[in-house]
Amino acid sequence: MSAESIHASTVAELEAWQAPDATAEALRHTVLAFLAAAPRGVLREYAPGHVTASAIVVDASMRNVLLTLHPKVGRWIQLGGHCEETDLTVRGAALREAREESGIEGLSISPGVLSLDTHPITCSLGLPTRHLDLQFLVTAPDGAAPVRSHESVDLRWWPVDALPDDAEHETIERLLALAAQRVSRRVRGPAASR
Repeated sequence: MSAESIHASTVAELEAWQAPDATAEALRHTVLAFLAAAPRGVLREYAPGHVTASAIVVDASMRNVLLTLHPKVGRWIQLGGHCEETDLTVRGAALREAREESGIEGLSISPGVLSLDTHPITCSLGLPTRHLDLQFLVTAPDGAAPVRSHESVDLRWWPVDALPDDAEHETIERLLALAAQRVSRRVRGPAASR
């Protein structure tokens, strides 16, 4: 329950993550170097940049994805946000954010980082900063009905093959493709993916 435990879990997640390509591997090394120099770089108060945790929330069939119309960004994006001092791990922060923003109980989070992203943003401190976003796969129970929180302009399920025009397509489509690969490997088993 501190920046130290979130920091340690973030480093462990990134060390265990097998980046899908050379660009992602370079970003992984960059974020690990940042964390080595910034022990409090997992909290929003760290103005030069900080870790965030997001979740691509899908239904059990993986035919639908839950997106939020973010008030600041003005686009449909995955759920997520800042790590809090009360979080034990970065993965726990992603699950907490998904639960808070969706109002859905019984969400399950897949082990391991799904993807990693970095982007410039002016966040709640009012200063330009950079988010180092660890992205996780979260599955909602069958028939889960989301409840919009104050953090969203709108919140709804979208068919994965019919995302809204004003969605963050590149990010969402990348996350959905990685999620499908992960689920396919899990179904086939580790021996089949070698």
